[in-house]
Amino acid sequence: MTAMEPTSTETDSTAPGATLLARFTGRRLRLGTRRSALAMVQSGMIAAQLRARVGCAVDLVPIITAGDRSPAEISQIGGTGVFVSALRDALLAGEIDLAVHSLKDLPTATPPGLVLAAVPTREDTRDVLVSPSGRRLAALGPGARVATGSSRRAAQLRALGLGFDVVAIRGNVDTRLKKAIDGEVDAVVLAYAGLARLDRLDAVTEILEPEVMLPAPGQGALAVECAGRGRGPHVGQIGDQTRSDHGQPVDGGLAELLRFVLDDASSSVAVRAERAFLAGIEAGCTAPVGALAVAAPAPVAAVGTMAPAGDASPAGRLRLRAVVAAPDGTTVLRRDVTGSAVDPEALGQRLADDLLSAGAHSLMGIR
Repeated sequence: MTAMEPTSTETDSTAPGATLLARFTGRRLRLGTRRSALAMVQSGMIAAQLRARVGCAVDLVPIITAGDRSPAEISQIGGTGVFVSALRDALLAGEIDLAVHSLKDLPTATPPGLVLAAVPTREDTRDVLVSPSGRRLAALGPGARVATGSSRRAAQLRALGLGFDVVAIRGNVDTRLKKAIDGEVDAVVLAYAGLARLDRLDAVTEILEPEVMLPAPGQGALAVECAGRGRGPHVGQIGDQTRSDHGQPVDGGLAELLRFVLDDASSSVAVRAERAFLAGIEAGCTAPVGALAVAAPAPVAAVGTMAPAGDASPAGRLRLRAVVAAPDGTTVLRRDVTGSAVDPEALGQRLADDLLSAGAHSLMGIR
C-alpha cells in the first residue's frame, strides 16, 4: 500500500461505507453488557473499536442476568440463554442499542426483532489447564480434583481415563483461579480466550489441544446483537427504518454499521458452521458437545481442470470437527467433515446428521 492509498478505517467519500459511517459519527450508543469483569473487558474492546472507527460515543450499560444471580449449576437454572436473556430483553425494550455476548453462551435461535449483526475477530479457541503445582494434565494422577463449570469439559476429562475426580465449579475467572491457588482443587480448566482478554495467561500451565479437549461451539468468539429485521445470517439488506415484532422503532442502519465495522468474515463463517451443527443436533450450550471449524486447504485441481466454485483457495473450505460424549465419559462419538465454506450451515447440518445417525441423542440422554 502506498502513502496515498486510504486505509480501511478512513472515511473519505470514495471509501465503501463512508456514508454509513458518517451517519453515526457523533452519535451516542448504549452498549449492554453483563457485569462480570470478563464481560466488561470484552464489551470495552467493542466500544473502543466503535469509538475509533466510527467516531461515536459509546456508553456501557451493565445488566445483571439470571446466570449472574444464581450460584447453582447452569443446567439447574435454565441452561441455554441464562447469560443473554436479560440483555435481549433490554434490546427489545429499547433500553440499549446493542449488546455484546460471549458467542458460546448464545442460543442458536435468534428471537424475532433481533439480529446477530457481527462476529468480530475470534480469539484462540482452545481450553487451558491451570495447576498451581505446575503439573500438566497427564501428570496430575488418579484422584486429582479437576474443576470445571462445563459438562462438555467434564465429559471429555472423564473420557481421558486418567481417573480424575471432576468437580463442578461456578463463579468468575478469579473465583475459579482462587479455588486452585487455595488448594480446594488440584487444577481448573478454563477458556484461553477469557484469560487472554483479562491478561491472565501467566496462570496457564498447559494449553489443551482440540485432540484432547474440543472446545464449545463458538468458543473464543464474541457476538454483537442489535434490534432489527434481516434476512440470512447477517443484515446487510436491512432497511433504514423498520419495527421489531415488539413494536419498537429500529434503526436498521446500526446493524449494517456493526457488520461493516466489526465483522470478521473467517470468524463468522466458522462459528456459523459450529452453531448450525449445535442446532442440528438439538443440544443446548450446556450439553456435553464440542465443535470446531477451521479453514482447510483446498484440494489441488488436476492440470487443465477447475476447482469447484467456492473451493478455489484455502479460505474456501472448512474442516468441522465435533464430539458428543456421555456425561460420565464412558462413551464418546467423534466425527469430522470437510466441505465448502460457501454454505457453512449445510456443513454443520451434515455433521449433525452423521452424529445423530450414530446415536448422539441417546448418548446425551435426551431421548
